[in-house]
Amino acid sequence: MIAGLVILFFIFAGLYTDVLWFDQLGFLSVLTTQWIAGTVLFLIGFVAMAVPVWVSIQLAYRLRPVYAKLNSQLDRYQQVIEPLRRLAMYGIPALLGLFAGVAAATRWQTVLMWLNRTETGRVDPQFNFDISFYLMDLPFYQAVLAFASAVVLIAALVAVATSYLYGSIRVSGREVLISKAARVQIAVTAGLYLLLQAVSIWFDQYSTLTNQGTLITGAGYTDVNATIPGRAILAGIAAVVALLFILTAIIGRWRLPVIGTALLIVSSLLIGSLYPWVVERFQVEPSAKSLEAKYIERNIDLTRDAYGVADIEEIPYNAKTTAEPGALRADAATTANIRILDPALVSDSFRQLEQFRQYYQFPDNLNVDRYMIDGVSQDTVVAVRDLDLEGLNTGNTWVNSKTVYTHGYGMVAAYGNQRSVDGQPVFLESGIPTSGALGDFEPRIYFGETSPEYSIVGDADGADPIELDYPSGEEGAGQTYTTFSGDGGPKLDNAFKKLIYALKFQSEQIFLAASVNDKSEILYDRDPVTRVQKVAPYLTLDSDAYPSVVDGRVMWIVDGYTTSANYPYSTPVSLSEAIADTQTPPQPYALDSINYLRNSVKATVDAYSGEVTLYAWDDEEPLLQTWQKIFPSTLKPMSDMSGDLMSHVRYPADMFKVQRAILGQYHVTDPGSFYSKDDAWISPNDPDSPPTDPTLQPPYYLTMQVPGSDKPSFSLYSTFQPEATGESSRNVLYGYLAVDADAGAEDGVRADGYGQLRLLNLPKDGTVPGPGQVQNVFNADPTVSTELNLLRQGSSTVLNGNLLTLPVGGGLLYVQPVYVKSTGETSYPLLQKVLVAFGDQIAFEDTLDGALDVLFGGDSGATAGDTDVPDDATTNNGGKTTTNPDTTGGTDVPTGSTGDATTDAELKALLAVAKTALAEKAAALSAGNFADYGTADAKLEETIASMLALLGE
Repeated sequence: MIAGLVILFFIFAGLYTDVLWFDQLGFLSVLTTQWIAGTVLFLIGFVAMAVPVWVSIQLAYRLRPVYAKLNSQLDRYQQVIEPLRRLAMYGIPALLGLFAGVAAATRWQTVLMWLNRTETGRVDPQFNFDISFYLMDLPFYQAVLAFASAVVLIAALVAVATSYLYGSIRVSGREVLISKAARVQIAVTAGLYLLLQAVSIWFDQYSTLTNQGTLITGAGYTDVNATIPGRAILAGIAAVVALLFILTAIIGRWRLPVIGTALLIVSSLLIGSLYPWVVERFQVEPSAKSLEAKYIERNIDLTRDAYGVADIEEIPYNAKTTAEPGALRADAATTANIRILDPALVSDSFRQLEQFRQYYQFPDNLNVDRYMIDGVSQDTVVAVRDLDLEGLNTGNTWVNSKTVYTHGYGMVAAYGNQRSVDGQPVFLESGIPTSGALGDFEPRIYFGETSPEYSIVGDADGADPIELDYPSGEEGAGQTYTTFSGDGGPKLDNAFKKLIYALKFQSEQIFLAASVNDKSEILYDRDPVTRVQKVAPYLTLDSDAYPSVVDGRVMWIVDGYTTSANYPYSTPVSLSEAIADTQTPPQPYALDSINYLRNSVKATVDAYSGEVTLYAWDDEEPLLQTWQKIFPSTLKPMSDMSGDLMSHVRYPADMFKVQRAILGQYHVTDPGSFYSKDDAWISPNDPDSPPTDPTLQPPYYLTMQVPGSDKPSFSLYSTFQPEATGESSRNVLYGYLAVDADAGAEDGVRADGYGQLRLLNLPKDGTVPGPGQVQNVFNADPTVSTELNLLRQGSSTVLNGNLLTLPVGGGLLYVQPVYVKSTGETSYPLLQKVLVAFGDQIAFEDTLDGALDVLFGGDSGATAGDTDVPDDATTNNGGKTTTNPDTTGGTDVPTGSTGDATTDAELKALLAVAKTALAEKAAALSAGNFADYGTADAKLEETIASMLALLGE
C-alpha cells in the first residue's frame, strides 16, 4: 500500500506541475481539454471493449449445457480454471478494456476534429464530397470501424473459447456439435462482424483517393473503373452473408452462411484483386498515357493546391551568359544587399569576438534577419548570447547552475553585406552591455534554445540580487547581478510546491535550499519550440526558431503548420526528408508523411518572460478553424500583430523546402509531359558537401528583386537542375524558385506580395551552369588555385562560404565568400576573398565590389556593400583576376602588425581574451576566491602561449 501511494503521489506531482505550468502561461484550457477528451475516450474505449467481452463470456458460461459429457482433458482444464473463474470473468474484460481505453484516448485529436469539423468549400473530383470529409470525417469513421471490429472479433473469440471449455462446442471425431445457445451467440456475433466489414469495405472506396500508386497518388483509371465498383459489390456481398449468419441463429443451419462466406472469399479474390489486375495489365498499360491523363490532371491540380503552389507565377527567363560592362546598373539595390557573411561559418567568429566568457555560447548555424538602419532595410546575421553551463567546469554546482547562472545576455547582429579590413564581421549590435543600432531593448535571455533544464529565479523584497546578469568588461571591475522581475514560471510560494518540483526534477535542493523562497519562480521547458508545441499540440512546427528584437524585447519567432496526410489526390512527402539539407540533418525513423501543408500560425516566445503568443496567420484555413473551435481563445488574430513584429516575420524555410520538393515534379501541368517525366527537376546538391555523402543545397534568404516583382524585397530562393543520375546527370540550371518572404511593417496587415512564389524557367539548352559546375570552375581555375594555395600557407585552412545565386544583369550571378582559418584553438574564419561567376567567366578579388567590377569588364554598373574595404593591387586578365604581390619585400607593415591580415586578426582576438583573463584574475583576488584566480591564471597562460605560437616563438 505504501509503495502504491508513493507511485500515485509521483503521478500526481507530474500532473499537478503540468497544471501549474499551463496555468502560469495562460493556456490551462489546452491541458484540461486534452485531459477531458482523453479521459472521456478512455472510459468509452474501456466500456466499449470490456462490456461486450464480459457479456460474451457470461452468455457462453450461463447458457452452457448442464449435463455435457466432457473428455478427461477438458475436465482437468475446468478443475484448474474453476477456482479462478470469477476473477477471469471480470479480470480478462477489465484488462482488455484497459488496453482499449488507452488506445482510444490517444485518438483524441481525430475525435475532436470530427466533432468540430469545418468544410473547405472545395469538393473532390470523384465522389463530389467536400474535402473536409477526407481530412476529418473519413479518419474518424475508419478508426471507429477498426475499433468496433476488434471488439466484436475478441468477443467472438472469448465466446468460442468459453463454449468449448464448458461443453457448448464439442468435437466428436469428424463432427462438431454446437449447442443451440452457442450457435445463436456465435452466429449473431459473426453477423455483426461481417456487417462491420461491409461498412468498412464501403468506406474503402473513398480511401482510393489517398492511396499512393506507382504513377500517381489517388484513384487512377483502374481504381475508378474496377476497384471502386468492386468494393461496392463486395460490401453488398458481405452484408448479405451477415444476414445469412443472422438467419442461421434462427433456423439452426450453417450451410447457407458457410457457402456465403466461401462466396465472399472467392469474390474478394476475383472482384477485389484479379479483375483490377486484368484491367491494369491488358487495358491500361498499353494505353496508359491517354487513359490516365484525366487522373494525372486531378493529381497535378490537387497536389499543387494542397501544398500552396497552385498560384505560382512562372516567368520565362532567357538568362544571359556573357558579362557585359554596366550589366548590373538596373540591379543596384540587389547588388548593394548581396550577403557575403555566411551564417553557417561565422559562428566561430561570433564566439571569439562576442562570447566574452566561457559560460556563454552561440549556435553553430546563425540566423538571417533584416532591420531598418537609417531608413534602409539591412540584411543581418543574428544570434543571441545564450548560456553554456558546461563552460563552468568545476563551478557547475547546483547553486551556480540553478540560481546564479540563470540567463544569457544580449543579441549580436552583424551586417550581412559588410566585413572589416581584416575579414571580421562588422557588428551593428554587440558587446556587454549590449549596444548598437537596434536601440534599447531587454537583453536578458531567460528562454532560449540552450537554456538550462530549469532555473529558480526571483528573490525576497530588499534582498541582494544573486543572479549573474553580465560580466563587466572593465579591467578590475566586478560582476553585475540582477533579479528576475517577470512572470516566467510557476511560483514556489509554499512547501508543497517545492516538494512536488523536487520530485519532478529529482533534486532535494529545491526543497531544502535557503535561496528558494516564497517569491521564487521555477523556469523550465524553456526552448521556444518546446513551449509552442506544448500549448499548440495540433501544430507541426518549423525546425528553426529565430530571434528578433521586436518592440523592445527579444522575441523568438516560430512558424506553425497545419498538416494532414489525407488530402485526396495529393502526393505525400516525408516532411523530415523534404527539409533535410546541409543545415538540417535528416531524422532517423521519421514517420511524418504529409500531403497537405499550410503555414497557418505565427508564434512568438518572449526571451525574457517566456510568454507564448499564437497568431492566426491564415484564419481561413479549415484545419485551423477546426482547432480554434476546440481550443477557443488561444489564438490571437493577425490584426493584433505590431508593425515591428510584421517586419521580422518571414516566409518559413521548411515550407519552402517542401514546396521545392513538390515543384521538382509538379511544375509540369501537362498530363502527357508529366507521364513521360521528360522535364523532371531536382534541387542541386550543396557543392561543398562531401562527395561520398552529398546533401542538398539549402535555400538562402536574400534581399533582391526577382524578375517579375516591382521592387527588391526580402526573399528566399532555391534552384533546380534536371533530374538524372550517373553519367546522364547534368549540372545545369533549368529553374530558379523564389518567394517574397517580406510581410511588410504595417500593424496587423500582411504585405500584398508576401508568399508570392515565382519560378524562373531557364532555357533548356543547358547553357546556364549549376552550383556544382560553378564550384568546379572555381576549384580548377589556375589563378584561383594559386591564390588559395598562398592563403593556405602557415597551417591555415581555406573554407568556402555559401554559394549564392542571384538573377541579376539579365543572367545568373554566383557569389561565394572565401574564408581563411588558422589551426589555433582560438582561431576563427576570416573573410579574405570573394569569388564571383557569370556564365563561364569568373573573378576572384578581396571585395565583392571589386570582383563585380572585374567580372563585368571594369565597371559592373552598381556597388556592393563592402566598398569600404580596400582591394590589393590587381590586374584583369580576360575576366579573371591575377594578384600582383610585391616580391621585393618593400611593402610597408604597420607597427605592431605581422603583415598577415589573418594573423593580426587572431592576435587582436587573443589580446582581448588576455585582457579579460587579467580582469578575472583581479576580481578573483579581490574576492579571495583562489579557485577562480587559478582558473583565470591558467586561461591567461594558455592565451599567451597561443600568441607566441602565432608569432613563431
